[in-house]
Amino acid sequence: MYQMQHVDSFEAWKSLVSSAFVPLHSEPVRAGSFAGSIAGSQFGSVGVMQVEATAHAVRRTENLLAAGDAPHFKLNLQFSGHGILLQDGRETLLRPGELAIYDTQRPYTLMFEEDFKTLVLMFPQHQLGLPVAQIREMTATAIGTEHPLGRAVTPFLGQLAGLLPQLRDPVGHRLAANAIDLLGTLLAAELHDHDDSAADGHHRQLLAIQAYINEHLADPELCPGSIAESHFVSLRSLHKIFAESGHTVAEWIRTRRLEQCRRDLGDSLQRHVPVGVVGSRWGFPDAAHFSRVFRVAYGLSPSAFRDQA
Repeated sequence: MYQMQHVDSFEAWKSLVSSAFVPLHSEPVRAGSFAGSIAGSQFGSVGVMQVEATAHAVRRTENLLAAGDAPHFKLNLQFSGHGILLQDGRETLLRPGELAIYDTQRPYTLMFEEDFKTLVLMFPQHQLGLPVAQIREMTATAIGTEHPLGRAVTPFLGQLAGLLPQLRDPVGHRLAANAIDLLGTLLAAELHDHDDSAADGHHRQLLAIQAYINEHLADPELCPGSIAESHFVSLRSLHKIFAESGHTVAEWIRTRRLEQCRRDLGDSLQRHVPVGVVGSRWGFPDAAHFSRVFRVAYGLSPSAFRDQA
């Protein structure tokens, strides 16, 4: 449901910005009156919020990380005004029309020394389908500004912001998921370009294999053996290539399949599709096995998850 909240005191803003996203420490950067608003919706696991405020700074400190919030990425698309994002020893200037990503599991600072408007997407880290360690190498950098995909993704996100007051589930849910898919594609392209310049053979192989897995998730025969054969490497080499992702090959396949099932089960337009069919379409032909692994991953059976979505 679309909500818009406006405050005209900094004390109220500190509470609002922390409740809308993750716990944050807010502080003014200049004396004088303050006004701010947050407008948007939560579509499944994706929050889409437009933030407009006068000058201030927010910090995600080590103490606030101790609260143990679920791992999310946040994406900023700057509409007006300028800001500075700092994370992991990097700093980027947030200019109108530019994208930047940051990690809620690590300290960061956002500083705005003038009035600004920005779009913020907040979503679980696993939803990108890319290794978290690699995405963390891109925090606090301008994303896609020189890439053709970036020039396509940015207008889409801008138009999504304009639609927020009219969007309702299930269409909003699908559009938000599409936005994350597009972002994942853009980030994968950026990583691929980086790998080409760095000439990191293992890294390129990992991304190529992960792309292959994503394209073949529906194949119940997808397994480490078939993947190794398709890429002309031994099983031992495949596992060595995958070691840098922090997951085994089987874990990666299962996680990506479960995320697709979770997405379909949360889609109101697919409520007529039996749970077993959802599992089968993403490589879980055994309904009992699907239910067990889904419950382990998300704490609910597929049916219960659908009922509460």
